[in-house]
Amino acid sequence: MTPIRLKLVTIIAEHVLREHLTADLRKLGARGYSLGEVEGEGTRGVHAQDWQGKNIRVETLVSAEVAERILAHLAASYFHDYALVAYAHDVEVVRSGKFA
Repeated sequence: MTPIRLKLVTIIAEHVLREHLTADLRKLGARGYSLGEVEGEGTRGVHAQDWQGKNIRVETLVSAEVAERILAHLAASYFHDYALVAYAHDVEVVRSGKFA
């Protein structure tokens, strides 16, 4: 089996964005995603999870074109008003039929 190159897009965001982000990913071309709760500290300090919920990490494997659409949408729609970080990097994926 020959691996194919895809982008792994990772989004770490406030819990309140969970439904919005997963819907956005589908609309922008992602075929699926993995989601989990995460903890950490950044430039804004420790997240107030007791009343807001833990941060979430959403990951999806997509083509370079879809990754660009996702990152542009996140920047335009969420960066100004929410604690959210997103990044993408190249990965090689086996079982490519599930993603391409």
